[in-house]
Amino acid sequence: MQKRYKRLAAFLFLLFLILGTWHILSGKSFRTSEGRVFGTTYHICYQSSQDLDADIRRAMKEVDEALSMFNDSSTLSAFNRGEESPRNACFDAVVSNGLEISRITDGAFDITVAPLVNLWGFGFKHRENVTSQEVDSIRQYVGYKHLSYNRRQGLVRHNPHVTLDCGAIAKGYAVDHVAQALYKKGCRNYMVEIGGEVVARGKNPQRERWSVGIAKPVDDSTGINAQLQQIIHITDCAVATSGNYRNFYYQGQRKVSHTIDPSTGYPVAHGLLSATVIAPSCMTADAYATAFMVMGLESAKHLVENNNRLKAFFIYSDSIGTLQTWQSANFPH
Repeated sequence: MQKRYKRLAAFLFLLFLILGTWHILSGKSFRTSEGRVFGTTYHICYQSSQDLDADIRRAMKEVDEALSMFNDSSTLSAFNRGEESPRNACFDAVVSNGLEISRITDGAFDITVAPLVNLWGFGFKHRENVTSQEVDSIRQYVGYKHLSYNRRQGLVRHNPHVTLDCGAIAKGYAVDHVAQALYKKGCRNYMVEIGGEVVARGKNPQRERWSVGIAKPVDDSTGINAQLQQIIHITDCAVATSGNYRNFYYQGQRKVSHTIDPSTGYPVAHGLLSATVIAPSCMTADAYATAFMVMGLESAKHLVENNNRLKAFFIYSDSIGTLQTWQSANFPH
């Protein structure tokens, strides 16, 4: 009889635990937040009993106030004008991590590339017929070694003509910053996507891993004819893709891509068409995806194979123009 009561008590306790868990989870439905920011779109799905749209917008505003080249009052804009400004945690996080990735990639990723980006028409103005003299005159002001960072002083510029462009890392950081805001509010299941860069945590509404598509690198500056090369299923990581199939223009018969090699001053011209990187943070994935597009296929493969924190999927054109793919051994399916 005593054993029967113990079994009944254990059963009732388990039933109470299940019902209690169901009650807690049932109050946390999945919500979505969508819109436009940083010149692109964002789509966010998160599980919470609260509407966190205001927190999401606040996090995005903090990134804009720190890192936007198009916001005259941002910390980055003030730095580029040579003005003193209060220390900013978002700015410090991006530039310190950016300089570290510049060191690891031997300058393939470089936040000082802004003048070259602008010269080639991917900044504030469109340019044609760029001359070698113009490139050479600007290259002397480009290079991450013109900068240093330490926690006490922050970012220090050793050449007064150096300016910053954090466009290849700031969007990834924005994804991280929004994801962190959701986490602080108790969210444990969410996906944050801004302009194709993603952070995914926990499970989706179907209690499965989150699905993310990798675009096929088809020349389409409008993005209307987007096609998927592959779908991957992820959780608790970040994904970013860089490619030359959206942002480009033609100069005569020559295709000019937006990926500028800081070491030469010219747009890259090699067979690597798209680099998708999975990393612990979207800021890291974003920066490495850009670096790989500068480095080219073989150098990028070598770096990935020697860095166990990174996973990568590359789409490239072989010697006869056929699309081929390569992925690291640990890349998810």
